[in-house]
Amino acid sequence: MIKIGTALFEAAEQLEREKGISKDVLVSSLCDALVAAYKKHIRDKDAENVEAILDETTGEIGVFRTKVVVSEVENEDLEISLEDAKEIDEEVELDDEVKIEVTPENFGRIAAQSAKQVITQRIREAERKLVLDEFLSKKGTLITGIIQRKDDRNVIVNIGKTDAIMPSREQIPGEYYKPGNRIRVFVLDVKETSRLPQVIVSQAHPEIVRELFELEVPEIEDGIVEIKSIAREAGFRTKLAVWSNDPSVDSVGACIGPRGSRIQTIVGELKNEKIDIVRYSQDPVEYIVNALSPARIISVDILADDENRKEVFVIVPDDQLSLAIGREGQNVRLAHRLTGWKIDIKSETQARAMEDEREKQMLEEMKAQQEEQKADEDEVSGTTDEAVNDAVGEAADETVDETAEELQQVDTEENGTQEEQNEQVEVENA
Repeated sequence: MIKIGTALFEAAEQLEREKGISKDVLVSSLCDALVAAYKKHIRDKDAENVEAILDETTGEIGVFRTKVVVSEVENEDLEISLEDAKEIDEEVELDDEVKIEVTPENFGRIAAQSAKQVITQRIREAERKLVLDEFLSKKGTLITGIIQRKDDRNVIVNIGKTDAIMPSREQIPGEYYKPGNRIRVFVLDVKETSRLPQVIVSQAHPEIVRELFELEVPEIEDGIVEIKSIAREAGFRTKLAVWSNDPSVDSVGACIGPRGSRIQTIVGELKNEKIDIVRYSQDPVEYIVNALSPARIISVDILADDENRKEVFVIVPDDQLSLAIGREGQNVRLAHRLTGWKIDIKSETQARAMEDEREKQMLEEMKAQQEEQKADEDEVSGTTDEAVNDAVGEAADETVDETAEELQQVDTEENGTQEEQNEQVEVENA
């Protein structure tokens, strides 16, 4: 047996307190390292029934080999005679298993070198697994961290057992991230790597708004008020659609809070980002009108409503057009993301002009159709007159021919009668 003392157990307990790595991980790592060193020592990596046993009471550890008690030994590595087994344990019988210590002399230094490498590797693996399990459970939630530094375009945030990365696309535009400041971040993703897991956090994700409202509004946490949809342009503006499952609870009022206390806390957390709380409705027209607030709406016409296309045409007063569209199209863009409908906005004047243009175009099309129809009728009429004239001409020609034949026949008959009369006169004269 090798004497290791109590220092190992004290180190294991300290490791468990500081990093949460169980003492059993360290003990099992030491035993595995000792077994690996023994197999290497005897130059038999495939040696069977070898294990290391640690006695926590005496602080000793040794290598043991399990052998089967037989009457006649054929394999000394796996079997032991009954006589030799009786020397270890008098109550042993045939076919029993006994553990025999096989720790080599002066094995402590070799074991220590091997154990150092194995224990270090096992501690890293255990630490990586703890961090991975912890932050996988926190994925999709808000956590608090401390800004460490800005590395190129990324912000490094310490979140406890590891440092998280906030990429530039997940940062609030124009925000200055000062090292040492505490910030709330949204755990976006956790990626397993060969070292510690890589945690990706965000301050620009729309779900961070949901988490903040759940923290500040008890009705949302209790399920009375439900967040239906979120559309956000981080650092500028957010639209939030809410719905109350209790008719007696005003969903918008619950989110705003008494004298705006709840919404002001959330706005402060988001660095004064503007938040529009919209009342959700199952009626798409009403929902779109609410989503375009604070602009006043005259009418909403649904142009298409199917799985492939959802589109509406909205008319607003002339003085409300810029408000409905928003700066650089922000208001209508957020309303589109919030509702899922494509929104085409026009002012009254623009809509009237479009209607006049449409009527003008329709009149021109009708006029063109009438002219085309008249041309077709004229063509048909001309074709009919020509056919009639041809038919009349042919009939007249036939009539003339028939009349000529009849006259010729009459002349022939008259000539024949005259000849008969002349012959009769000649006969009488004779």
